[in-house]
Amino acid sequence: MNDVVEAVEGANAEALARMLAGDPVLVDVVGAGEAIPALGEKVIGHAGPPVAWREMCGPMRGAVAGIAVFEGWARDLADAEQRAAAGDFTFRPNHDFDAVGPMTGMTTRSQPLLVVENRAFGNRAYCTINEGLGKVMRFGGNDGEVLARLAWLRTRLGPALGAALRDQGGIPLKGLVARGLTMGDEMHQRNVGCTGLLLRALAPALARTCPDREALAEILAFIAGNDQFFLNVAMVMGKAIMDPVRNIDGASVVTAMCRNGTDFAIRVSGTGDDWFTAPVEMPEGLYFPGFTAADANPDMGDSTIVETVGLGGFAMAAAPAVAGFVGAGSASEAALTTRAMSEITVGHNPEWTIPALDYLGVPSGIDIRRVLETGLAPTINTGIAHREPGIGQVGAGVVRAPMACFADAARALGHRLGVS
Repeated sequence: MNDVVEAVEGANAEALARMLAGDPVLVDVVGAGEAIPALGEKVIGHAGPPVAWREMCGPMRGAVAGIAVFEGWARDLADAEQRAAAGDFTFRPNHDFDAVGPMTGMTTRSQPLLVVENRAFGNRAYCTINEGLGKVMRFGGNDGEVLARLAWLRTRLGPALGAALRDQGGIPLKGLVARGLTMGDEMHQRNVGCTGLLLRALAPALARTCPDREALAEILAFIAGNDQFFLNVAMVMGKAIMDPVRNIDGASVVTAMCRNGTDFAIRVSGTGDDWFTAPVEMPEGLYFPGFTAADANPDMGDSTIVETVGLGGFAMAAAPAVAGFVGAGSASEAALTTRAMSEITVGHNPEWTIPALDYLGVPSGIDIRRVLETGLAPTINTGIAHREPGIGQVGAGVVRAPMACFADAARALGHRLGVS
């Protein structure tokens, strides 16, 4: 048994080393069909583990209907729903395509995707561009306003961002995130600092490569007016960092967490790409005026990838403003949350530090063994969607990963190691 423990510890040390060695750079924005050839006709990437139409929650169904109309695969929303129920669309998790997506996570062939390259390992990851605030498809919105914004992202913003990033040779992200942590961001529910830093880095190249002054003004205003613009960048950065951590024999480190509004799922390095699922939890938090917990949908989205790299709920102490916004209590309680997450990780990231904790590195590398030993489930910051399609976001809060996922993963890892 001691040999097995030593093997797991060694594998986890390698997993953490790969995480810390990652060098994520935002290099381009390209069409999803070009970046991911397998994302073809009537293929819809979605957040979370695999889910069939009949099992989808309200906002996920609303987003599917909307994206089908957007892609021209259905005449209208009613036709889209009928086609989905008849099996006309193929549903695949975004993670199947080295991609992630926020909330409903719709990813289809004509959408522009952010591209992050992990230059330390040579892999790339992908994510859609953040749509902005208000009624949006990631929260199940699907009306004409939502589709018009997606069209603008496809025809105007995406190509402009791609040209600017290619012009400047990409934007390194590790240092930018480090600065964001000192500015009050945790990269899940608060991205104000990093959005500003990214805009400052992009603006000169946008000015050089965008000849239309009105279009340039519109692009700059859109990014500047969306405090969550960096969220999708943080997500694809997290995916690019964590993918090289997969498939380390014996490692008990979580490489992905995600949810689809029905199930929560994790992947663990030492068990390959198997999903371990359990019913998703309801978030606890604060609601916008006019809404209550009775309106809320269970948690969803691939954005929990940021927690796997030590951000989001794991970096709560860096963002005391978030603690109040998501109903997690005071700044001191936010610090306690980060301290608690240190109990279930294999180490800390010395490049991403938190001033309020005497520059302690963010807790990094969720260890399924420690989750089970301590009984502490990962804390996740999240938005809250209305349970009905087409309405959108109704609040924000925190949610806990279900312990059953970790128990199942531990049994599978034990079986692989010959100790089950």
